[in-house]
Parts: sequence; structure tokens; C-alpha cells
Amino acid sequence: MNKAKKGVLLVNLGTPDSPSVSDVRKYLDEFLMDGRVIDINPVSRALLVKGIIVPFRGPKSAKTYRKIWTGNGSPLMYYSERAATLLQESLGADFHVELAMRYQNPSIQSALQKLQDAGVSSIRVIALFPQYASATTGSVHEKVMEIVRTWQTIPDLSFVNSFHDDDLMIRVFAENGRKYSPGSFDHILFSFHGLPQRQLKKADVTGGHCLRSADCCSTLTSVNQFCYSAQSFNTARLIAGVLGIPADKYTVTFQSRLGRDPWAQPYTSEVIHKLAQKGAKRILVFCPAFVADCLETIYEIGEEYDEEFRKLGGEKVQLVESLNEDPLWIEALARMARAN
Repeated sequence: MNKAKKGVLLVNLGTPDSPSVSDVRKYLDEFLMDGRVIDINPVSRALLVKGIIVPFRGPKSAKTYRKIWTGNGSPLMYYSERAATLLQESLGADFHVELAMRYQNPSIQSALQKLQDAGVSSIRVIALFPQYASATTGSVHEKVMEIVRTWQTIPDLSFVNSFHDDDLMIRVFAENGRKYSPGSFDHILFSFHGLPQRQLKKADVTGGHCLRSADCCSTLTSVNQFCYSAQSFNTARLIAGVLGIPADKYTVTFQSRLGRDPWAQPYTSEVIHKLAQKGAKRILVFCPAFVADCLETIYEIGEEYDEEFRKLGGEKVQLVESLNEDPLWIEALARMARAN
């Protein structure tokens, strides 16, 4: 009897199939209609997303996607596919690796079907978000369970909750940053994707910690172990520690907020403005919430914030590349896959 392979499902956020307005609208609709992403009344969410955001934001977002689209297509898709291919090579014949996107293609449904058809003995789900959030990792886990619960035979199923402190991941970000000589910059930002404060509060299961003090996220403890913000601060602290960056030389910030409700703070854009007002000329920016360079890193940090900073009198906002297809990152994924 041949030994059954172990299944590994890598899941990233997603990307439009193309930078056309119709494909971008399809992507935004599926993404923003997720109740874990916009966690408000379903009727209000539908009115907001389908009546306002998708129709009006679609053309603008499509224009932005066209700016980062390459001959290989979406950078996020390209690097995710490369990571899956390299992980399969690293793990060898005893494993079967599939890649999925939480939104759009390849779907989680299709990837799980391939693993089921292959007769895998187990499935290890690795959501490609270093820091846990209900809107990202939580949404992936929910979708996987929603699909697998309908199977007549369910193999051993396990999930990676987060890997915000993975030493190999930290090393890759540090080595990527070291290429730019961090000490030569006036200030360093660790810019993470934003999250509404109401979602941070929901993750506070004890109800007595989140946002009760200005420094509630500065230390990761058993009380805030699942807090996205606290895990983000921890990732930044570990990278800074490897590079020897003193605490007064870096700031943890949050980008890409949507709507008027308060989000995790401080906001990246506001910190950049304050640094410019203080006379800073060169800023180095890490984006450790993203394992692959994408719209939020290549365009939002590398172009949009750089242009904004220059208009304020600065000289350069330098983006540090993400993990992409770095061999150490693939080794980190292999270690997570084998940990089951």
C-alpha cells in the first residue's frame, strides 16, 4: 500500500484576475462582502459595498492595479505561486502543496478539491498573514471549515494561527532591510495593514485590556496574544532587535484604512507628515504584514507615500522588499508544514 501524502494549503488574500474595471469590481465585491472584513449589519454592508464602494472605487483601484501589473501578472499572485512551487520542491514527494486565494482565483474550494482528489491523509492550512486577525487568518479558517464540514471523510486538519515571531521570517526582513543601511535613514517605519479599532476590541476576549492604555500593545502577553496590533508591535521589535535599531529610531504604524471609524494607530500617513515637519529627509519602511509585495507595498508605500513625502520637503521613502521567494522564507514555510 502506497503511503498517502500530507496536504498543505497555502492561502493568500487574493487579487483581481486582471486590472480591468470589471475584474477589480468582482474582487472588491467578494472581499468587502466578507462579514469578517466589514463586520457590520449585513444589509448595511451590502448597501455600502454594492451601492457605494464597488461602483465608485472600482475604476480608481483598477487604474492603480495597472500601475503595478507586470508581464507576470499580479505581483502578489506571482510571488505566491513561486512560494508554492518552491515549497513543493522543498517538501518533496511525501507532500502535496496547493495554493489558494481567499478571494477570487484560485479559490479555496478548488484547492481543497484537488487535495481531496489526491487522497491526502491530512491538510495543514497556512494562511499567509504573519499576524492573526479575524479579517484575514480568521476568515481563511472559517472558509476552510465551511467547505470541509460537508465532506463525508474529513482528514486530519490543522491550522497555523500566526507566525509573527518566526525567526526565519524575521531574518529575511532584517536582511532585506540591511541592504539599505538602516542607520543612514532619519527614521524607520514598520508599517502594517490597518484594522478597525472595533475589531481589535472584539479580539479582547477578556474585555479588560484592549485600548485601555496608550501602550497596551507594546508587550505581547497571554492577555493580548491574539491581538493583531500587539503581534505587529512584537514583529517590529524583533526585526529592530536583529538590526540593532534603537527604540527611538523607529515607529510602528498602520496603513490602508477605509471609512471614518477609528482604526489601529498611529496612521502611517500622519507619521510621515510629522517626520517631514521635523525635518526628516529619508525614511526606510518595512511592511511585515505582507509576505509578498503587492498593491499595498509597491504602490501605497513605494510610490504614493514617497510622492507625498517629497511634496512635504522630504527626499525619499524607501520600501524594504517583502519575503517574496527568499529561500529562508521557503524554509520557514516548510517548517510550518512539517510541524503538523
